[in-house]
Amino acid sequence: MYGSLCSRVTLENSRQDTKNMHLTKQLELFPDHRVTQMLFKDVKNAAELRQSAVKGQISGALINPKMLVNPFQVLVATNKSVHLQKTGKMKTRSLYSEIIFSLSPTNNISEAFKKFGISDGDDSVMVVLVHSRDESQLLSDIAAKVDGLQIPVEDVSLLSDLAKIKKLYKVTPQEEKCGTLLDAVVCRMATKDVM
Repeated sequence: MYGSLCSRVTLENSRQDTKNMHLTKQLELFPDHRVTQMLFKDVKNAAELRQSAVKGQISGALINPKMLVNPFQVLVATNKSVHLQKTGKMKTRSLYSEIIFSLSPTNNISEAFKKFGISDGDDSVMVVLVHSRDESQLLSDIAAKVDGLQIPVEDVSLLSDLAKIKKLYKVTPQEEKCGTLLDAVVCRMATKDVM
């Protein structure tokens, strides 16, 4: 079921260029929802950001980009989370915590937050926002809270820890011969509820 949702995430309407470093996509199955990703490196206030998110002062998911292969991985998690929210089947308390949980290959919520949420000592963060229309003020407000350098979202692979990702998702060398690491990761995310 989620595999078909994954493939239906619209990959059009991308708004990314040298001036506009965030990436915004409309979810095809939920056309009233847009997902915006913003990537920061050299972050100096991860602890403050994490505390703000815990208190609900940041309306977004704060993700450790070292555990991400590609922005598509975040779109799959977000699409699944919006679907679960719409059907009343979320396993966490908020859409943004559900996005972090959906990135995980396991059903352990606390482990998902340890692996995919930001930690106090992290120096990079992927901010994920779900909104209904152009929310340039929301993006500006979030960007102003991060004490770091915003970089293009497509550069997330430069921050990835491939060894940790392969270990967490249990990707074998044989599997990588017949598909990409992203394929393996998305497959694990989509099938964790049936395994």
